[in-house]
Amino acid sequence: MTRATVSFCARLKNPLHLVPFRLLPLCVVSLCLLVVTSLAPVSAQVGFDRPGSDYSTFAVRSADPAVCAARCERDVRCRAWSFIYPTAERGAACRLKAQVPPRNADGCCVSGVKGAGVIEPQDGRAEIGIDRAGGDFQTLDLAADATWQTCKASCEGESRCRAWTFLRAGYIGPAPRCYLKDRIVPPRQRPCCVSGVVK
Repeated sequence: MTRATVSFCARLKNPLHLVPFRLLPLCVVSLCLLVVTSLAPVSAQVGFDRPGSDYSTFAVRSADPAVCAARCERDVRCRAWSFIYPTAERGAACRLKAQVPPRNADGCCVSGVKGAGVIEPQDGRAEIGIDRAGGDFQTLDLAADATWQTCKASCEGESRCRAWTFLRAGYIGPAPRCYLKDRIVPPRQRPCCVSGVVK
């Protein structure tokens, strides 16, 4: 065995010798980014649907999108899912999908891919998936197509109002409701609701 062959074999056993020294920091940074990206949690997309590729649809009595995500995790065939919020006409439902269709913006739904838990977005204007139970001084029955923005505006129009909670249609009754509060109560995670605090 020649000296050149021995040197080549030694380099194969220590792959860092194959990387020019000036590129070594770049390789280390790239490897760290790859590890961090693979460990970062994937979250579901609230306000998006993934229409198509359904192979199973079932009712979700608890009306909680986390049930849909968990069912997809346990099903070998499932690649993606869409949870449909309840309405005045029908209850909540989950659609399991054999493929990962592209997402479409739609307030009806929460969607995700296998491995995605449900993390409600907080955009600073409202607390999505949060209920602030208690402290109510007024309850408003809203129109069927009302959104949380209607509830927020009602609170901002009342000098006494410090916080609000919007209850989606289908959770308690056929129409959405707005609860105006004269004090700020602690938040609780519940998929039925959107809340906010008036500063």
